[in-house]
Amino acid sequence: MSCGTISSARNQLAGKVSHLTTGAVNTEVILDLGGGSSVAAIITNASAKNLGLEVGKEACALVKASWVIVSVEKGLKTSARNQYAGKVKEVKTGAVNSEVIIDLPGGQSLAAIITNESATHLGLKPGDEAIALIKASHVIIAVK
Repeated sequence: MSCGTISSARNQLAGKVSHLTTGAVNTEVILDLGGGSSVAAIITNASAKNLGLEVGKEACALVKASWVIVSVEKGLKTSARNQYAGKVKEVKTGAVNSEVIIDLPGGQSLAAIITNESATHLGLKPGDEAIALIKASHVIIAVK
């Protein structure tokens, strides 16, 4: 499934709902992205109901590039539920921030906007291994 969503969110990951866990206020949504990858999102129960979410339903995870954290440290324990290892495809340096594109196994990629200072500190260049970290609360779920 292609998201095909017109949005300011640079990262659009298409998948199917594989698991829903409903709590008192929020619902944890797990989207199967295929190829062994998944994305976790925390949304309100009202949103889950309004979207008609159920296991097997096609959905899209939207993530703004400024919400993606980049690391080069493998095995880092963090509170970010979503961690994707890949290779840096491109680093575009701007006046204040840099755009980092990380290619993931399976053909998808993630865009991250980080400060130039962070890009320099991490020493990011094409071909380097990197990890994209995304908090579950920074994932927006969309359906058609």
